[in-house]
Amino acid sequence: MHKFVIVGGKRLEGTIRVSGAKNATLPIMAASLLSSSKSNLAEIPQLEDVRVMLYLLEYLGAKVQRDQDRVTIDSGQVKPLEVTEELMRKMRASNLIMGPLLSRFGYVRVSHPGGCAIGSRPMDLHLKGFRALGAKITERYGYIVAECEKLTGAEIHLDFPSVGATENLMMAAALARGQTVIRNAAKEPEIVDLQNFLNGMGANIKGAGTDAIKIQGVTGLGPVEHMVIPDRIEAGTHMLAAAITNGDITITNIIPEHVEPVVAKLKEAGITIIDGDDWIRVVGNGIIKAVDLKTMPYPGFPTDMQAQMMALMTIAQGTSVVSESIFENRFKQIAELRRMGADIKLEGRAAIIKGVPKLSGAFVEATDLRAGAAMVLAGLAAEDVTVVENIHHIDRGYERLEAKYRGVGAKIMRVNKN
Repeated sequence: MHKFVIVGGKRLEGTIRVSGAKNATLPIMAASLLSSSKSNLAEIPQLEDVRVMLYLLEYLGAKVQRDQDRVTIDSGQVKPLEVTEELMRKMRASNLIMGPLLSRFGYVRVSHPGGCAIGSRPMDLHLKGFRALGAKITERYGYIVAECEKLTGAEIHLDFPSVGATENLMMAAALARGQTVIRNAAKEPEIVDLQNFLNGMGANIKGAGTDAIKIQGVTGLGPVEHMVIPDRIEAGTHMLAAAITNGDITITNIIPEHVEPVVAKLKEAGITIIDGDDWIRVVGNGIIKAVDLKTMPYPGFPTDMQAQMMALMTIAQGTSVVSESIFENRFKQIAELRRMGADIKLEGRAAIIKGVPKLSGAFVEATDLRAGAAMVLAGLAAEDVTVVENIHHIDRGYERLEAKYRGVGAKIMRVNKN
């Protein structure tokens, strides 16, 4: 096990390049199972979740080749093998193999998936959609079995714009007979990237990025070359690193439209933002103003940025209220931030934060991926030394985070935990 040791109080200055988006990479890799041809992918980040997904694809029979940020997946020999509890519990996104395997083979059997313990993320919407497409679903002994002769297009209305359900149903419907319409679909940029990937394979999908996605099923899919979009959550985290250290960081390989909710809150907090076509410069002004925020589905403020924004608000002038409307258990960073001197009270699904002049270094824990990122940000701003343990959570979603921050002046080291 590793940990980060951070000597805080350093002003960060320089340039950071954003890696490919984790939350686009995982469904795209799963979608490669739909074709018996090769998928050539670029801008694939070197993350623990990506490694697990590639291992899962190999377990199913895919041949995988990796060279730096490029990955080739040959799914010609894939079989719908049972996916065990051990494999599924390593990563929540492993459930995304269900749609492709069901659509291509008419059968899939998987254990209920795992992932960060940030709240209830039931499979109900996924399974309801599969049933609408004609699949028979059986749940027994912790396993889900879905089977069909041939999926048939249908009108599907999601009770909530779930990203995972939208992606799974898009993939399932790609080879279904006739037309499928997914209403109240998630609008995240990663959904658009998945559509572009599938259409590159020969699928016929329109409407990603809106609340109605139409999929006209095709009889087969072929080879594709695709470059994954930049990671908007990584980009937002770096933006907050500049703000919390009163720094001056230019973030490159970015799609500014994808981080508009974060930009709006940083401007409200008094941070200077300068943007270009594919870069954003964030400059601290010495004063951080308290702001309120509520997480919402895209294009609202992302739940994946809530913990990092809370870290910034701990040293803001005034009182802020952070409300979490997506996951009911996504405030685990509060206890860790309190160890560093933060003044935070939790009332239901809202956190009330009274800004303090400074945070103090402490031994803290990365309880999940984004809470871990928040603790790194807090450590960068705090006095003295902060030790962040359980950083395997952070490695799931941030590529070479410590190296990127050292490149802009941070004193952060990865060390073996004794």
